[in-house]
Amino acid sequence: MKERTLGIIKPDGVARKLIGRVMERLEEAELRIVALKMIKLSKEQAKGFYKVHERKPFYESVTDFMSSGPCVVMVLEGKDAIEKYRTLMGATDHRKAAEGTIRRDFATDIEKNVVHGSDSKVTAEYEIGFFFSTLEIAG
Repeated sequence: MKERTLGIIKPDGVARKLIGRVMERLEEAELRIVALKMIKLSKEQAKGFYKVHERKPFYESVTDFMSSGPCVVMVLEGKDAIEKYRTLMGATDHRKAAEGTIRRDFATDIEKNVVHGSDSKVTAEYEIGFFFSTLEIAG
């Protein structure tokens, strides 16, 4: 069954010119990019996006980081897209990520780990709606 998920290339990935390399891996994994844009989150927007983590110790740090530079946000579509993309990303801690994953290959620390992806269908629906209107998502 086709499903959709949100993908983000974080400020470190954009700054390090990894956009094309990440997108190539997505397409090779048969994840279709059906919406795409570059944005710059304000601190308040980042806080809104990460509101679910508001009481966690990394909340201020992650919202500072995510508002530190441009990001690429995209809607990915494909068979089992959420699970497929999460596998392709690798573990949050790049040192624990499997060989050949985006985070293992490109991340520099647990926060600067290049990409973000939704962790469930409910989260994907919320996250996609946070960044995209239905008019911005192709077929």
